[in-house]
Amino acid sequence: MLTLIVPGLMWTRQALADLTYDLPLPAFSTLLGKGMLRHTPPQDTASILSALSGIGTPLPAAALRQYALFGHPGDAEWLCLDPVRLHFQERSLAVDDPGRLALTEIEARALAVSLAPTFGEFGQLEVIQPQIWNLRLSSKAPEFNDLPAAIGRSAMPLPLAPAYAPWRNAINEAQMQLHAHPVNQAREAAGQPQVNSLWPWGGGSLPDPCTCNYDVILSTNPVARGIARVLQIDDAILPKSFNATNARAPLAVYDSIEQPARSGDAMIWREQLSQFEAEWLAPALQAMRSGRLDRLRLFAPGDSASAELQVRRQDLWCFWRKPRSLSELANA
Repeated sequence: MLTLIVPGLMWTRQALADLTYDLPLPAFSTLLGKGMLRHTPPQDTASILSALSGIGTPLPAAALRQYALFGHPGDAEWLCLDPVRLHFQERSLAVDDPGRLALTEIEARALAVSLAPTFGEFGQLEVIQPQIWNLRLSSKAPEFNDLPAAIGRSAMPLPLAPAYAPWRNAINEAQMQLHAHPVNQAREAAGQPQVNSLWPWGGGSLPDPCTCNYDVILSTNPVARGIARVLQIDDAILPKSFNATNARAPLAVYDSIEQPARSGDAMIWREQLSQFEAEWLAPALQAMRSGRLDRLRLFAPGDSASAELQVRRQDLWCFWRKPRSLSELANA
């Protein structure tokens, strides 16, 4: 069985029709026509991973990615505290993709050294990778909005509840420090985007080990790979294409379509969708036809609605089920 989570597929039905009317997607159309499509309430990738892994929500993203990238995080509470760029977009502040900062290790560590005292009352700041910072908490933190769900959207202010007041003060102070920091001044002079805030999210401790129906998680997302460590199964970077000869029961997170969808970049989205068709769905369909794959399960999370597609090998013999267009993914 191949299980795929593909964020970024969901648009409105009319938008999907307009975006894909001239795209050759024979494998996707066949799978949509032969399989059973179910429309579901809004979900994000984290909630689907939680349900499939049995870990539960909210995912302790900081502890999971610490496990995947650095080593076992112990029993401590952790919080993601990632460097971000907020920029004005249609009269509001929007959250840019942190990957676009392209921070170097030297830049990240110089920024973190300056900012660590500002967050010292909350815990110890650690740079896991240039764009991935964790805070080893000295006491439990309130719940914050997930950064992956906020990218490309308007940045929501922290709640006014008393528990958030010291965090709001610390982030405001960090923003002032970042504005005058030599790293940012050098980046501005070089025409590079500046780090102008930090984003707390994904707090919690590492969950207890549990069992699942998968034997490997394939993803570039360190949170997903941390889940694999908790489940005590293999984890690996998502390969370029699906290879049925290595197929056992993989859970793959294919996220190349997500950011073009969030930024509204239709051309890049179409290119990534065509690659997904050629490199994953076409080989998977061929593997089902040849008997090397028994079942495919595809999840398409979305902010307004989500969808789940299940295709069994025997469904391919249902000749009366005709191919369907990608617009059928949406229910409105």
